[in-house]
Amino acid sequence: MEKSIETIWKEGFLKSDALVAPKLNDLYSQKSIHIIDKFKRMFKINLTVIVVGSFLLLGASFFTGIPVMGVGFFLILSVIVIVNKRLSNGLEKIDKNVNSYQYLKTFDNWMKEQLSVNRRMARFYYPLFFLSMLLGFWFSSHNGTSLGEALVNKVILNYSDIYLVFGIPLIGILGVILVVCILAFFGAQLYKLDVNLIYSRVFKKLDEIIADMEELRS
Repeated sequence: MEKSIETIWKEGFLKSDALVAPKLNDLYSQKSIHIIDKFKRMFKINLTVIVVGSFLLLGASFFTGIPVMGVGFFLILSVIVIVNKRLSNGLEKIDKNVNSYQYLKTFDNWMKEQLSVNRRMARFYYPLFFLSMLLGFWFSSHNGTSLGEALVNKVILNYSDIYLVFGIPLIGILGVILVVCILAFFGAQLYKLDVNLIYSRVFKKLDEIIADMEELRS
């Protein structure tokens, strides 16, 4: 039985070596390669900015007298870069010789895995960023005394009956724990906001192309 026009059209779209509907194949192939290449460029630039920024922040922290914060930020950012650089190896392995739909779906699966890994990491590194900043200012010098020690002395002077734990007001410790827990709980959402600020247009375009392809396949 002869194939219908709809069947022939779909086969021309789905098979990279098909002779039918070549313009459609070329169009989606070009769109697929373009959107992924654009993401690769943005991803590489983003990692480069993080690396450069981490070194600049490290140097600035020593210059401004808050080296603990600079070292903490540098280590956290380095881990983020290393993990994402390793994840990017999977991106380079995506085969461009398959049809455009498989190409995009493979990329989409890689991206979902990459986002999932970073969301889990965000639950840890946002609290660590906060703690690094807090410790940086705590140990910064203030008239020969650390800022944290000077602050505690001032609090004790005004509230002599305040309860201390290892020389630190309990209420301050509880406040820090609360902020850390909030950042850990909302870490994934904060990461999503960060990512959407940079890649939202790419994600939207990717979803549109995949939706078009799946509509043609249905």
